[in-house]
Amino acid sequence: QVQLVESGGGLVQAGGSLRLSCSASGRTFSMYRMAWFRQAPGNERDFVAYINWSGGSTYYTDSVKGRFTISRDNAKNTVYLQMNGLKPEDTAVYYCAAMTGLYFELEREYSYWGQGTQVTVSS
Repeated sequence: QVQLVESGGGLVQAGGSLRLSCSASGRTFSMYRMAWFRQAPGNERDFVAYINWSGGSTYYTDSVKGRFTISRDNAKNTVYLQMNGLKPEDTAVYYCAAMTGLYFELEREYSYWGQGTQVTVSS
């Protein structure tokens, strides 16, 4: 098992930047592929970014490509989401998740979730 705790959310103006962190408990963090999802009010939780065990493979949803960067530090049991060029439509609660399934864009493939951190982008 792994427990996840997100941090780094906040209020930022459009065009600004934030870096989210997700700290994991346990010694098996490096065994999990990780991802960030987000949920805006009234919407379903959507995939944002994925990273494999080593960090050598990443994938992003189209709307954040070129603006967001996912990375991980296995020595620190932490995964990050660097968000640049933020837009009001990026406003959501952001969740990190540890993957135990096969298809990284699907919420059901993740067994462990953090509590979420709010990101609000003002226009």
